[in-house]
Amino acid sequence: MGVVPRFVPPLPPKAIIAHRGASAYSAENTLTAFRAAAALGAHAIELDVKRSRDGRVVVMHDATVDRTSRHGRGAVRTLTYAQLQAFNVGPPARPERIPTLEEVLDAVGLRLLVNIELTNYDAPTDDLPWRVARIIRQWGHPERVWVSSFNPVALWRFGQACPEVSVGYLTLPRRGNVTVYRLLARWLPHAALHPHRRQVDAPWVRAAFALGRRVFPYTVNAYPALRATLARAWVDGVFTDRPDVALQARAQVLASLGGQHGR
Repeated sequence: MGVVPRFVPPLPPKAIIAHRGASAYSAENTLTAFRAAAALGAHAIELDVKRSRDGRVVVMHDATVDRTSRHGRGAVRTLTYAQLQAFNVGPPARPERIPTLEEVLDAVGLRLLVNIELTNYDAPTDDLPWRVARIIRQWGHPERVWVSSFNPVALWRFGQACPEVSVGYLTLPRRGNVTVYRLLARWLPHAALHPHRRQVDAPWVRAAFALGRRVFPYTVNAYPALRATLARAWVDGVFTDRPDVALQARAQVLASLGGQHGR
């Protein structure tokens, strides 16, 4: 196993990362959700990015806009930025546009650390990793972000384009996916591991922690599960839709640990 890269973003022990923003309370992946996460006290946000047909990096999780847009239809990669801007992804009383990565970084990137998931799973060979690297460099604060994906090729390509930014490897609770991770972990530089919450006690997750990788399970929402997950010595933080609940659990865990918490 090679040297594990240092995790750069200055997250505190048992960090609370708002999944798609405070998505339990606001429309996911919107500026409102990200600002709500900041107001609730989250340490970081997670967001998902895709490439529009004309090359803009937009914040959207699904391959299509069908679920999150009230009236829009179609695959993100087949729609232009102007077309995407016409869709409302908020509630009827409060219309929201699909934001760009630049807009989110400018709005909250100096208040919150940012995890950017490359979600080009339906177009794995597109130039999204390179475009995200360019945006981060133009923004000028690479120490405040880290990039993750389930796609190891996308992670490798991003790492080649922007080696100064930390990388996190996402895993699914499937035997084949875990096998691939264990094989690729030897050659794919990554400073963090983002396992599914059902994988949190797996020996290979604990082994990754022992090697120096930061471990951030996703997506944990219920208070008992949050407290139990954060209490594990090898867990550095969690992704959650409910950052306020997670912060309550974190406070209890840190109080029980006294001064012995995290690295």
